[in-house]
Formats: sequence, C-alpha cells, structure tokens
Amino acid sequence: MRQAVIASNDMPVPSGMPTVAIAFGGGGARGLAHIHVIEALDELGIRPVAISGASIGAIMGVGMAAGMTGEAIREHALMTVGNKTAVVSRIWGLRPQTVRDAVAKGIRIGQFNLERILKAFLPAGLPDRFEDLPIPMNVITTDYYGQSEVIIGEGALFPALAASSSIPAVFMPVRLHGRVMIDGGISNPVPYECLMDIADIIIGVDVVGAPEGDGTHIPNRMESIFGSGQLMMQTAITLKLKLQSPHIFLRPAVGRTGVMDFLKAREVLAMSAGVKDELKRALDQEFEARLRA
Repeated sequence: MRQAVIASNDMPVPSGMPTVAIAFGGGGARGLAHIHVIEALDELGIRPVAISGASIGAIMGVGMAAGMTGEAIREHALMTVGNKTAVVSRIWGLRPQTVRDAVAKGIRIGQFNLERILKAFLPAGLPDRFEDLPIPMNVITTDYYGQSEVIIGEGALFPALAASSSIPAVFMPVRLHGRVMIDGGISNPVPYECLMDIADIIIGVDVVGAPEGDGTHIPNRMESIFGSGQLMMQTAITLKLKLQSPHIFLRPAVGRTGVMDFLKAREVLAMSAGVKDELKRALDQEFEARLRA
C-alpha cells in the first residue's frame, strides 16, 4: 500500500541522551491499554521526542502530545467512556435538536459523525491544531479511494483524529484534504516506520488483539466482521516486523475485548497492567546496551 504525507510535523533529532519515540496502534477499546505505557514513561521521566498513532492510538497519543499525564488520561477515560451514565449523557447531548435535524442528520448505525463525538468526549483543553502540541505528533489515516496510508502532522487536529478513528461500518468516513479517509489502522495498525529516523529508541504498541475462543465456537456476524479485521491487521503487522521492527515492540494483554467495549475500561486496564513493567524492563535493557556501546 502506498504512503502519502500531508504536511507532516518537523521532528528534529535532539542530541545528548538516547531519545525515545513511540507509536500507538489501533484497536478500539483495546487501546485503553496504551494508558499503562504512557504511565510507565511518566514514571521513568521519559518524554518522547515524537509520537505517531492510528485510530485509538492517535487519540491516546494526542493526549500525551498535548502534555497530559497517563494518570490524567486514565481518570478522564474512566469518567467518560468507562462510565455508562456519562456515555448516555454525552451521546444524548449530540441528538438532533429539531425534527428537521433528525431527518437530515439522523443517527443510524454506520453513520455516526465521529468528529462531533470526539469533541464531546475528549478533554476540553486539547488544542485545535497540530502546531500547538508540545510534542510533535503524526496521525495515520487511510485514503479509501487512493488505497494508501496518509500521514497527517499539521493543520486542524480533530478532523484528522476523526479520520484516523473512523472504523468502517461504525463511523462515517471523513472527507479530508479533498479525499475520503477511513480508519488509519486499516493501512498501518502500528505506525512506527515514520519514527525510525527520529529517535534512538522506537517503541511500537500493538493492541489489535486476535479472535479468542476454544476453537469450536462459530462466530456470529459481528464477531466475524471484527475478527476478520483483526486477522488482516495482524497479518500486516507480521510482515512489517519482518521488514523492519522497532527497538521495543509491545503487545498488552487485551483478551476478548470488543472494539467498542469502552464500558469495560476497568477490565481492559486490569488485564493489560503487566505491560507497564514489561516496558520498563525493555527500556532498561536498551539504555544499558547503549551505555556499553
């Protein structure tokens, strides 16, 4: 699949201590596991010099790029998408205000306007433009008709996040820069390649997951749709790793979490907690190797 770049951020390579850049992968609600990774970096006092993200990874990455701590992201997630009352309240606030709006903009499955939803659920303090992020950030989306990965690192932030997170059949595609864009995880589930020349240590975090079961259960229609997507993205990841792998590649335990199971936020965080220590050990090894070199 081809790659296009739309005004990618200027990401300078600093000198001195080994630098770190991180790619947060796509996976819907499974991406809540990214919070542990952000918390681990916070606890180690490591500030990435660059971040990239696809789908939920773009959303989590932007929070970090904006200066939020992992703890703050955790608290916000649990108070919003992890809270049934808050979800109902915020979705209710997005309802059509008049009969005319209901006819023109009626909410139907597969037709949710994700940019409006993101603005309703994300922290109010996020900047509107990439240029105002303290840490340079690249958001990955997919050009539906151009059949290509698109890297966005400049301009309006929320349309790019909506494009990157527009899961097919759940959210409307997003028209961006004159093109029709869909979920960035379709073309690049863990977008670490665009960071390889940016920092000394590149971290990739895969939260795609895979269908789980006893091997005898016949998946229903929705399980088949989303499970097939997982299989295709894992195939792409396997090929990517053979061609070029990041220095640290993490796969948090995400179990059978569904792509839209955000109300299971506490469960996802509990099952994936081990990735925090895994990252710390891997970083220790990377830093020690560079000190010995």
